[in-house]
Formats: sequence, C-alpha cells, structure tokens
Amino acid sequence: MKKLFISLLILTTGSLFSQVSVGTPTAETNRWTFGGGLGVGFGSNSYFNLQIAPRVGYRLTDNVEAGLMGSVSWQSSDFYKSTMFGFGPFVNYYFARSFFVSGNLQHYFVNYEDKFYDFKDKQQETALYLGGGYMQQIGNNSFLQIGLMYNVLYKENSSVFSGGLIPSIGFVVGL
Repeated sequence: MKKLFISLLILTTGSLFSQVSVGTPTAETNRWTFGGGLGVGFGSNSYFNLQIAPRVGYRLTDNVEAGLMGSVSWQSSDFYKSTMFGFGPFVNYYFARSFFVSGNLQHYFVNYEDKFYDFKDKQQETALYLGGGYMQQIGNNSFLQIGLMYNVLYKENSSVFSGGLIPSIGFVVGL
C-alpha cells in the first residue's frame, strides 16, 4: 500500500508541474510561432522516404510572419539512398485569416549513393519556393496549413529534385 501511495504521489506531483496554459496569446506577450511538417512516402522497389521540416517564426505584424525553416529528408530504395539537409528563411503574408502567400529560400546539402553502380555524390542546390494556400484553425492559436509551392530556381536537367511544383502541408502554433 505504501508503494502504491508513493507512486500516486509522484505521478500527481509530476502532472501538476507539467500543466501547460493554452489560450490565445496577445500581440504584446507572444509573437513567436512554431510548427513544421512531417512526411512519409512508400513506393515500388522498396522505396521509403521520411521528411521532417521544423520552423520557427516571428509575427512582425498581425499579417506578416518571418522566420527560419529547416528540412531533413532520408530516401532509400533497392537502387539508391540519399540524405538531404536544408535550411533558410521564409516570409508569410496572411489575409482573410484563412489564406496565405509565402516565400521560402532553402539551401540544400545532398548526399547520394547509387547502390547498383556503386557511385557516390555530394551536391548543393538552392531553391526559392513561392506560393500560397489555405489555413484551417484547429485550436485557439493553432492552424493546419495546406498549400502549393513552386521552386522558381528549378532547372529540369540539372536539379536534384524531380520537379519544381510541390504540395505543402504543415502545422503552425502561435498565429
């Protein structure tokens, strides 16, 4: 009985200190935003892709947010594997509280290995994504963002990317 009481006391005390206040921040108290995206893909020939893209921003005004975004991606298949790291600044402009336009400059570092030909390569590429999308509020100050971006620096024959147009899905807290 004594062990049960001590265990319950520790759990109760731990939960008291882990409480988080959730509410709509005022413009004067908190202008920081946090979020990002997570992606998983599967395909033929044992293809697997995992991508994590965290972001942190600061609301310059009620409608303009600027910040930094990162990206880590791991891809593998029966024929190749690659790792890609990227980072850079972004700017979002929000209007009608449900829509946004966005600009995002990312510089990528890519490590590639072709398993079939035993070939390894390291490359760097810069991408400038321009686009926009729709936001759906999912909490007091949390939003789901769905959009479409285009890499205006994309070059079909020399890019490490398969195309310039990409969908974007992510979450943001703090707007």
